[in-house]
Amino acid sequence: MEYAPYGWRAKIGLIYIASAYAMEVEFNQMAPEGVTTHTSRVALCERPEQFTISDLSTLQEDVLEATKLLAQAPLNTIAFGCTSGSFVNGVKYDKEFINQMETIANMPCTTTANSVVEALKSLNIKKVAIATPYEKDVNDLAYQYFTDCDLQITNMTGLGIMNDYEISNLDIHSIYQMAIDVNTDDAEAVFISCTGLSAANLIKVLEEDLQKPVITSNQATFWHTLRLSNVKANLKNFGQLFDR
Repeated sequence: MEYAPYGWRAKIGLIYIASAYAMEVEFNQMAPEGVTTHTSRVALCERPEQFTISDLSTLQEDVLEATKLLAQAPLNTIAFGCTSGSFVNGVKYDKEFINQMETIANMPCTTTANSVVEALKSLNIKKVAIATPYEKDVNDLAYQYFTDCDLQITNMTGLGIMNDYEISNLDIHSIYQMAIDVNTDDAEAVFISCTGLSAANLIKVLEEDLQKPVITSNQATFWHTLRLSNVKANLKNFGQLFDR
């Protein structure tokens, strides 16, 4: 049961891609009592049905403007919810970008790529298999980002999709199969990348079938925002990550 004023435990700020919808839904699904999410949006590009690496790499100005606007609310933390948009320019850029957000907002901030790394660290994961909906050029940038964060990528697969609406509409079986297909025996965890994917409700089943932790973009981002808000909720059905 929720009590007013809403978000009495924590108010999470989310800056999300305008053409997608899964992240807000999954944040609300995962939210423990007393935690609310408050969203602002930025455009991925003029044509989300055919986005490019250039579109992903030039989101920061709009995100900083959204940070300034969202920070007017009495929030505990703000996250930029876009996996590829936060890894595409590299680790150093992402860290500097988070610092810029925090300077503007005067509160802890994070990005999805940064949250994934923090989630894997919390589980002591060094070797990870990564499944994405992206094309190879975007996957190459993901590989660079995560290896620069001292992770060993045992396998990486992509569906070759550069249509944001198509990503959002991927069915549950396709996402499940992505995770099954990318897994390797030596991977200590599987990461399903992209905040547009509706993957949170698959985590429990995948962890049962794969017998290892499963991380998704939305789950990791929500987990990290809870930690930045000093909320230590142990959520059921959303993976081993929330046991930490």
